[in-house]
Amino acid sequence: MRNTEDRKIVDEVLEEFAALAAIPRPSHHEKAVSDYLLDAFRALGCKVVQDASNNIIADRKAAPGFENVPRVILQGHMDMVCVAAEGVAYDPLRDPIRLRRTENELTAEGTSLGADDGAGVAMILYVFRHAKDVGPLRAIITTDEETGMTGAQFLDEKYLSDADFLINWDSENYDELTRGCAGSVGVEFRRQIDWRTPPEGKTWHISVRGLLGGHSGERIGDGRGNAIRILAQTLHALKKSDLSFSVASMTGGSARNAIAAEAEAVIVTQAGTEDIRRVIAEVEQRERIILETSDPKLQITLSETKQPDRVLSDAETAAVTDALQLLHTGVFQMSTTITGLVETSSNLGLLRTEENEVWFSYFARSSVDGKLTDLAESCRVLGERLGLEVQIATPSPGWRERPKSALSDMMAEIFEMQTGRPMKVDVIHAGLECGWHIQKAPKLDMVSIGVTTHDIHSPKETLDLTTIAPQVRLVTETLRRIADGKCAAK
Repeated sequence: MRNTEDRKIVDEVLEEFAALAAIPRPSHHEKAVSDYLLDAFRALGCKVVQDASNNIIADRKAAPGFENVPRVILQGHMDMVCVAAEGVAYDPLRDPIRLRRTENELTAEGTSLGADDGAGVAMILYVFRHAKDVGPLRAIITTDEETGMTGAQFLDEKYLSDADFLINWDSENYDELTRGCAGSVGVEFRRQIDWRTPPEGKTWHISVRGLLGGHSGERIGDGRGNAIRILAQTLHALKKSDLSFSVASMTGGSARNAIAAEAEAVIVTQAGTEDIRRVIAEVEQRERIILETSDPKLQITLSETKQPDRVLSDAETAAVTDALQLLHTGVFQMSTTITGLVETSSNLGLLRTEENEVWFSYFARSSVDGKLTDLAESCRVLGERLGLEVQIATPSPGWRERPKSALSDMMAEIFEMQTGRPMKVDVIHAGLECGWHIQKAPKLDMVSIGVTTHDIHSPKETLDLTTIAPQVRLVTETLRRIADGKCAAK
């Protein structure tokens, strides 16, 4: 920390963050944390609404003399992606996040940290507690951002339409300001299982490990491997080599919007051990060459395991593995207008074998909404051809860059004045709730910012504590200038 004041800001923000980390809050299970935020904002003297989606809308009155200042919304989300490292016992519905702090970093013990977006929510609470001589403020803390953005989708537009400015506090680098993002659509493929008695033979466990994984928007352009796809390629290679087998289970991935870092299958076969090992080694070698610079630690391992009680039919296995083979993962197309920006991509995030079905998720993103419609239709057709049930979620709209943004220009200027370095202003391939907000309130001047985090949605997630105080100062000065009439929506 550069000074005592920075340390005081960080310590208080982390007190707020620790309170959130103590409350289990995976997507679709946010009632407890929503109740906590309801009480926390009430304790700050705010008028608070908890809506039917458990979103929290908290209004803080303007300071005396600033009643006519335009309203500013500070917005974040309360849910988090809950994942644990291999071998770590963790129940996301019951267990708190165990924090580990060093001088400049915050991590969790064996699990994801939840800085996305617990850090943003904690800083909103800090600003609500300390901001002086500013106009009316509104905090909007939404639910289910990570799996469907349904909190933003069902938020009443009246909470957006009476404000001039919105600062979304859910980005990942403190020196970047976002003014546009991709839309997305989630698809789930399902196949009912007619379980069969296992054939004679040995039972093998195939494991795909060692991949980096990561956020399927921010990291999709890095060329990282997808363990679910590599598992499907491995099973396809065994079949292509005429090594007959039956599948007892297929599992992979940690979240639909995270690149799958691990996957596994259990198979029963009479094929020779050396033949199986040879095919798997060939797949591993081929994929290692492909991933040599982007994801070099891939491992595909084979180990004998106990015989299962039942297996899938050949038709069920073929339907799922063929779909996983045919569905493209990674980048479809780069932007033709913004150099280096991914325009359209897709990701296999989850694969599960359950009591009565096998299912997997497919998550597409694009800054061109029409391409999401096309991809969803392609999925529907593919499912019909392969005998899979296809469930297509409501698409989340993209957020098109505003040609002129007084808020963006001013915040970039403040950042450079405060830090001595320019702020990167950009459009991102990841999804933000801003797409829903701008659809409901097209006149909102809106940006997204955030502290610096690394490896979000993974057990390696890290929050850079040195970026908290600069972010707080940036927002505080922005609110002061708006209150002084130095920023008017264009």
